[in-house]
Amino acid sequence: MKHWMNGVKSSWHHALTLLWLMIIALQWLSYTEPFWLEETTAAVLLTLVAVALIEIIVPVKWIYRLMLEGVAAVYLVYRILLHYGEYVPNPWLPTLRERLPDIIAHMNPFIWFALGAWVLMLLSSWWVNGKARILMFIGMNITAFAALDSFTTAVLWQEVAWTVFAGMGWLVTRHLRSFQLHYPRGWTYLLKYPFKVALNIAIIFSFVIIAGVNMPDVRPTLTDPYTVWQEWSGNTPSSGTSAGGSGDSASGEGTAGGTTSGYSLNDDNLGGGFNFDYSPVMTVTSDLRTYMRGEIRSTYSGKGWSDDDPFERGPHSEVQVGEPLERAVAPKTETRTLKQTVKLLGGNSYPVLFGGYSISAVDSVDGEERSSGLSWRSADNELLWDSGGSTRSYPQTYVVTSEVPVVPFQELSTQTYEQLYGGTDIDEQYLQLPDNFPERVSALAEEITAGAQTPYEKAMLLQQYLQQTFPYTNQPDVSRAKSKDMVESFLFEIMEGYCDYYSTALVTMARSLDIPARWVKGYAPGEQAEIPDNLALQQGTTSLVNNNYTITNADAHSWAEIYFGDYGWVPVEATPGFNVPVLTQTEEDSVEEPEVQEEEQPEPEQEAANMAAGTDGFHPGVWVVTGAAVVLLLWTGFLLWQRRMSLRFLITRLRIGHQLTPVQKVVAETQRWVRYVRSKGMLKKEHETLRESVERWSLERPAAAGNLSTLLGMFERANYSPEVIEDKDWHSVYTEALRLRKSMKSGK
Repeated sequence: MKHWMNGVKSSWHHALTLLWLMIIALQWLSYTEPFWLEETTAAVLLTLVAVALIEIIVPVKWIYRLMLEGVAAVYLVYRILLHYGEYVPNPWLPTLRERLPDIIAHMNPFIWFALGAWVLMLLSSWWVNGKARILMFIGMNITAFAALDSFTTAVLWQEVAWTVFAGMGWLVTRHLRSFQLHYPRGWTYLLKYPFKVALNIAIIFSFVIIAGVNMPDVRPTLTDPYTVWQEWSGNTPSSGTSAGGSGDSASGEGTAGGTTSGYSLNDDNLGGGFNFDYSPVMTVTSDLRTYMRGEIRSTYSGKGWSDDDPFERGPHSEVQVGEPLERAVAPKTETRTLKQTVKLLGGNSYPVLFGGYSISAVDSVDGEERSSGLSWRSADNELLWDSGGSTRSYPQTYVVTSEVPVVPFQELSTQTYEQLYGGTDIDEQYLQLPDNFPERVSALAEEITAGAQTPYEKAMLLQQYLQQTFPYTNQPDVSRAKSKDMVESFLFEIMEGYCDYYSTALVTMARSLDIPARWVKGYAPGEQAEIPDNLALQQGTTSLVNNNYTITNADAHSWAEIYFGDYGWVPVEATPGFNVPVLTQTEEDSVEEPEVQEEEQPEPEQEAANMAAGTDGFHPGVWVVTGAAVVLLLWTGFLLWQRRMSLRFLITRLRIGHQLTPVQKVVAETQRWVRYVRSKGMLKKEHETLRESVERWSLERPAAAGNLSTLLGMFERANYSPEVIEDKDWHSVYTEALRLRKSMKSGK
């Protein structure tokens, strides 16, 4: 036992090194968690913990440790597969030898992640053995996190902070190990005072933590290298979002570097902030303002919509100009035919041609009634461009015929789930949610729609909740995000945002209620210029209609479409300030929503905040900062108490402009204890000397006579004696004055 304890003690620096490596590894696990399966994350985490424990508490030869760690890794992966149901033992194979091939097959690829993490940890603990290598290793990790934070929507400032913390701890560990090797006697002395060493380390860490937390929150003044290169090349960096807004709906006023609004070609990672770009994209001539529908997304990953490739999302076929386009049937919804002439202004290329709700035919492309490169996906009503990979440029003008639905909302609102979907084969992609979709999002959807009877009423309640609860801004505070899921962080942490947040939340919440939904992006209708009065008079009418409207990058937008069986796909707008122009049977240009009886419930904002607080009540970062603040407060209090004598005459010294002499300090202390006895009723008369007063007080308070006589002697020696008075003499006055106070209190 003693040999084992000595082995553990001698490898203390190796144990701490593994601790710092574990902290850094946890930050990478935090980043990869949304992308990995839960089984993979669990396998890597438990393997790293097992390896660290074996390295620390089993001080045997390295070859035996490696064998033990390998066995532990394999066993842990096996248990994880059993726990998550990835591997179910075959009851017809009773022996382990018979089951082994099946077990090995199911352990792939999880075992490779676990073994890879094991090898990386041991190689790092072996190779990073000096100050220079520690700094390089920490710098590489911080650089990687910073790059991911800058060029993706991931917010990794906490991961960077913990990596810096681990790096500081690693450097301290290395310094103490070097001190132990070079100064063994000094190290032995330090071991006698472990609390003192630990306290000094804690104070240094606390200073760094508090300083970091209180750094001003300012936006970076330097532009990232990619944006600099793009601007130098004469290109405008494209937006990472498909969000936009117009008019009063755009409430954000911050900046977001080079990120501007516009139509995005990649929706894998939604979120972040952007600036409004009002440069024109297209003009549309039509007698009805509609959303210009672009692409459909169906696969939600937790970060965004991962099915970016327009030609891999489902079957599509080439079509020709003038050919009728096959559309999904909605027998209970009529449509209105609408012709739209689109003229592109910005010279950009897109994977689709934009049009009204559902394009039924392409009438011309660049003024010609024929064109190659058009494909049609009937399931999603997407008109794809250049699917064959040709080099033809994107059309600068085109004319399409669209069918705008005239939805019977009053009738739709009464249709039950069985009436809408009973006997219908619903495509699973429109109900897809990731395996780790947050349960509290589903619970919130259930709570919001508890009073609804039909799918349409549920959709309207979700729409109402999102529009009324969360304010619109193009600069959401993503630093508040803790969850790795975009919708969860929006609903419970960020609680503000723009169209991508609202539309994604509506689609996923509807799907959690088994209501088919999909995410759509394109452009909001844009603005129509007013016709001058003189032009209207020239035309001989005051009711001249302007059928031309301009769409800008700021109008880039996303919304939801919900499937209601025979009524087809109905667009639903969840973003405040936007209203999708869908026709009702009365041919009004806006949706008439039936009144839904709602139960009384708490204020939405307060309710969401309470739910967030109830679920995420423990925040390690808060406790770390609080602990650091407590350490610094205690240390400050200790320093003040330790230097109380030096601070005693600070105010007097500042008032007179120089340091007090020991004689002046004795006089000052004498005046202080004289004021104290006066507060106890022992008054010094004007004509009395201090000696006369002390003699009278000694008769009045015999218990304090000895202390009073000693204090009088110290004062007279300092004031009248030729002896040299030192600092220790006024310290004596201070100490005797304390005794006087004690004796007077006990003598009452």
